Order: sequence, then C-alpha cells, then structure tokens
Amino acid sequence: MTADTAAIRASAPSRRPLFRRRSAIPGFGLTMGVTLSVLSLIVLIPLSAVAIKAAELSPSEFWAVAFSERAMAAYRLTFGAAFVAAVVNGVFGVLTAWVLVRYEFPGKTLVNALVDLPFALPTAVAGIALATLYAPNGWIGQFLTPLGVKAAYNAVGVVIALTFIGLPFVVRTIEPVLRDAADDVEEAAASLGANRIDTILRVILPALAPAWLTGFALAFARGVGEYGSVIFIAGNMPYKSEIAPLLIIIQLEQFEYARAATIAVVMLAVSFTMLLVINAIQAWSRRFD
Repeated sequence: MTADTAAIRASAPSRRPLFRRRSAIPGFGLTMGVTLSVLSLIVLIPLSAVAIKAAELSPSEFWAVAFSERAMAAYRLTFGAAFVAAVVNGVFGVLTAWVLVRYEFPGKTLVNALVDLPFALPTAVAGIALATLYAPNGWIGQFLTPLGVKAAYNAVGVVIALTFIGLPFVVRTIEPVLRDAADDVEEAAASLGANRIDTILRVILPALAPAWLTGFALAFARGVGEYGSVIFIAGNMPYKSEIAPLLIIIQLEQFEYARAATIAVVMLAVSFTMLLVINAIQAWSRRFD
C-alpha cells in the first residue's frame, strides 16, 4: 500500500454508525448460550439417553425389536392415523379459523373456548368421553352401528381421538394469518374477474400455505405421541388397533427398557425426518413470498 493510498483511506469518512442500536435482550453470544443450554437440558440430553439405552442391544436384536411384525403394525397405525387426522384438521381447521376471524355471531366466545378445550382437558378424560360417545351403545355410536359403521375400538377410533386433540393446533396457527390478511385483496381479485374458486385457490390458500404447513406439522407431531386419549377408544388389539406409544408402555411394564427405547428411537427418527421435510418445504415456500 502506497503512502497516498493510506492517506486517502485515512481521510475518507467512516461508514460505521455513530451509535450502535441497543437491544432489550443481551447480545448474540449470551442469548445463544442460554438457548443451547436449555435445549440441551430439556431436549438433547433426554433424547440422547433414550438412544444410549437402545444401544445396549446388539444390531441384530435392535433390528428384531424395532422392525418386528407387531411393531410395524403399530407404526403403520400410529403414523397413518396421525397423518389422516392432521389432514382432516387441515381442512376443517381452515374453515373454523375463517368463521372465527371473518364473521361475528352470537356465541362466538363460546366457540373460541371450545376450540381450545383439547388443550386444557386431560387426555384420559377426553379418551373416556370419546369412547362413551362412539361406542356401539354410545350416544353417537348407537346411530352409526345400524349403518354398519364401527367408530370405536378400531383404527377409526384412533383417528377420531387424534383429530380431537389436533384441531386447536391448526386453528390457532392459521387464525393470526387470516387476521392480518386484508379483505381488499379478495375484493381486488373479484374486481379483476376472479370467481370465488379462483380467489380461494390463487389468493387465499397461497397466503395461508406456510401457516397451514406449520399447523399440519404440529397436529401430526401431537398425534404421533398421543397416548391418553387413544387407549380408551382404540381397543388396543395387537396387529389391529395397538399404537406405538402403547407398545412402549407394555415394554416398560415388562422391565424391557432397552426394547422400549428401541421403539422410541424409531418413532423419533421417523417423526424428526418428517418434521424436517415439512420445515424445508416451508423455508422453500417463503422464498417466493
């Protein structure tokens, strides 16, 4: 560097701001350290303990326990029912959120409270109530039985229970987005000649897509790990209506801790992979907003 160049750079005005903007929260290093510490204590260390316990089995024993015929049947029911329930909640959750945001009607406060009820209601109480309603001699089941519909003590009962506990996740995730969405966008689409279906498909749903995926992921994850509300209405028949969390409990009651941890590790791996894919889709969709 020549002397003239050094002099020019020294005389150039500095581009640094005179005052650094203060943040109410301490700097990145401290907040990141606290975040990682809390995540380690609450999430990473317990999950690592499960994996370590499962590692006590040999690879052949791990494979035999994790992918036995009974375990595979439980996985299919657990993940399949959670997916179906999340899809159902994805449809009716959008409609429920739309009604709560866009319309005023008598009893709206009561409907809002009913949506949040699965959050506050103990899962065992919810399972007993659902079994009472949908059993063959229940208040609703007695009308379904003559039609040949069995809504309890089978896979249908599992879907009903998971739909019940997952609906608030979709509604409460989509509701803030609908509140922020302006009505004039829909009016502008109508003024340009768009009919209702075009407005829904090209204006409303694309704006709701990231929030919908988030609600879907939350409802799905909640359904995969649900236990209390399912066991009373599922029937708990091996190979037919036995969910994976119940299979884990059975192994724990038999003091087969490594086997229980093995099934838990498989569920953890599948759930984490699916949530990772959903989050990747969300991040990809935000690039086009």
